[in-house]
Amino acid sequence: MLKRGLCVALLLSLATAASAQDKQPPYWASIASGEAMMRTGPGRNYPGTWLYKRRDLPIRVIQVYPNWRKIEDPDGTTGWMLVTLLSDRRTGIVKPGGARDIHVKPDPNAAVRYRAEPGVVGRIEQCDGKFCQFQVGKRKGWIAQGDVWGVGEGEVLDD
Repeated sequence: MLKRGLCVALLLSLATAASAQDKQPPYWASIASGEAMMRTGPGRNYPGTWLYKRRDLPIRVIQVYPNWRKIEDPDGTTGWMLVTLLSDRRTGIVKPGGARDIHVKPDPNAAVRYRAEPGVVGRIEQCDGKFCQFQVGKRKGWIAQGDVWGVGEGEVLDD
């Protein structure tokens, strides 16, 4: 019975990686692993350039090569990462500048639920083209779409 459960878990993880492989770049994704190495080329034989230690960090996939993705991080650094280290989960990072208001509704005049400092990473569940639902831990609210990196300008995203 344990072997069957392991097989199912393996097949589900492969299906997730396969769905990430079917997308055409550019597209948004995030780092799935607590440690993920960026390399200079699409293979383990290429030197590592950066070790990411931040699960859920948003990235933009800009090129596809079998089992490898050329990515861009929020700072504009580009390199190659093994597809199994990436997730389809949409996340965002608060852009540099001051703290940003996270509203109770997708409206700039709505009450502020909390404020997020630059560099805060959260999950993006939906966007209406102007605001995105942004979840940091158990706190959820709406952030102006232009205040977060990890979603395209005017992009509509429905859960």
